[in-house]
Amino acid sequence: MALSPELLAVLACPESKQPLLYFERGESGDQPEAAFLLCVASQLRYRIEGDVPVMLVEDAERVEAKELDRLVKRAKELGIEAAQARLSVDAGRL
Repeated sequence: MALSPELLAVLACPESKQPLLYFERGESGDQPEAAFLLCVASQLRYRIEGDVPVMLVEDAERVEAKELDRLVKRAKELGIEAAQARLSVDAGRL
């Protein structure tokens, strides 16, 4: 089960307070069990366990700059946008 748009709208990185990229189907784009959240600003990758995001900085994986660049590129390829930015655009259409 995917995270709801309402939950994504209120989630932010606890370290930087910035929006997150939601890899709903993992990095490959076809593995929902490998879903994760990524904060570009703080370079943190948050795992999702049983449809619950683990939003603890101490449990997050710190991502090296080269890996972060690769993940951001992959997000663009998959059409992933920061959840809060996407919600703002959607709200403007209502």
